[in-house]
Amino acid sequence: MQVLSINSTKAEVEELEIQMQANTVYSFFNSILIDELSGINGHVVYADANALGKKERAYFIGEQLVLGNALVHARAGMEDRDVVIKKEELESIINLDVNKFYLDVLELLSTTEVNLYRSFLVLQGDEKVELNAEWVLYTFNIADTKTQDYFIVELQKAINADENVEEFIKKMAALALNAASN
Repeated sequence: MQVLSINSTKAEVEELEIQMQANTVYSFFNSILIDELSGINGHVVYADANALGKKERAYFIGEQLVLGNALVHARAGMEDRDVVIKKEELESIINLDVNKFYLDVLELLSTTEVNLYRSFLVLQGDEKVELNAEWVLYTFNIADTKTQDYFIVELQKAINADENVEEFIKKMAALALNAASN
């Protein structure tokens, strides 16, 4: 199967031919904890779930925050397929410019057990909304500087107090949802 590999250290995309088996992705990352992202239409992006704790390089594929190396292939329904997006096209949507807010928050979160992509539910009125920490970071990133500073200070307080950082992220998600609905 043809896939694209993103080397975050070198900021390079490479075309690979791999045999997709049950353990292929785990072997690629040398890890059993893998995040599966859907940042590219009709494709799956795999990344090492331990990349945050390892403080691996952050970058964007489109608007999707990715940490560390990634593996990209196409998927139709539940069937894995050869990558459709061209290497050059993928390279054109990779953005290595990660701003200070993201870098500061990722540095703080690297000391926690938070997974950026694990879903959780937040109530918005009577409705349950499924979100993740990556969405929370994206939302606070587009806020004003004062709000970003508030987020960082409160995150630091939660970490210093040895509080449940996942609960902090959920609380911030609820605040962001309520602010958006007002």
